[in-house]
Amino acid sequence: MADHKVGTREEWLAAREELLKREKEHTRLGDEIAQLRRGLPRVRVEKDYRFETDHGEKSLAELFDGRSQLLVYHFMFGPSYQAGCPVNSSIADSIDGIVPHLHARDATLLLVSQAPLEKLRGYKRRMGWSIPWVSSSSSDFNFDLGFSQTEEQSREAVAQIALPSRTLDGPFPPIVEQNARATGTDIAGYLTESPGFSTFVLDGGDVYHAYSTTWRGLEFVMTYYPILDHAPKGRDEGAEDWQLWIRRHDEYEGE
Repeated sequence: MADHKVGTREEWLAAREELLKREKEHTRLGDEIAQLRRGLPRVRVEKDYRFETDHGEKSLAELFDGRSQLLVYHFMFGPSYQAGCPVNSSIADSIDGIVPHLHARDATLLLVSQAPLEKLRGYKRRMGWSIPWVSSSSSDFNFDLGFSQTEEQSREAVAQIALPSRTLDGPFPPIVEQNARATGTDIAGYLTESPGFSTFVLDGGDVYHAYSTTWRGLEFVMTYYPILDHAPKGRDEGAEDWQLWIRRHDEYEGE
């Protein structure tokens, strides 16, 4: 605060008007990008992916649950994990309560992970979530979409002191080491998974892949970030401590 400019109400109003122009530009650009996203060519899903669910084995088409849109968050919980990724858990916190609102717009939202269903169920109980969570452990679903790799592939990447090519190049950021410990595995085990968000459309009995994104493209489901972007101190993190503050909601001191 000591080095922050202090002005009059008139100065604030003038600066706010200028900022509002940029905010409106940002909103309009976001609308244009959303339209381009919806206009991407769709790819028919040919494989018969199968998933373990709380209601038995289901196909990808059955996961739509009677709706025409399926929204999938690829939650980082690999076979060797003992608990879910803390950052991914913070995302699940953000989206858990919006499921009924999405149903009202003909969209089904769920989490998918490579870990066995029983592991997912136990962690879901701990976190108190109600969002559907399915296991893709018996299919290539996460692999084909680029959000999972084998432990052998991951260990080869770790041996080269670099993240998988689909994410970042260079040394591992501190958050990777922290999250590997938090999930009860090592770096190679942790990096068998990547976070992601994918959308699908069901049309005439056929399923089409419409969109996928990962890493910083996921900030739209990290609702604390856009909120912090409006706070006086902002995100208050840099390259060295990026996301190191994020914990599971039952691990913050004083909460």
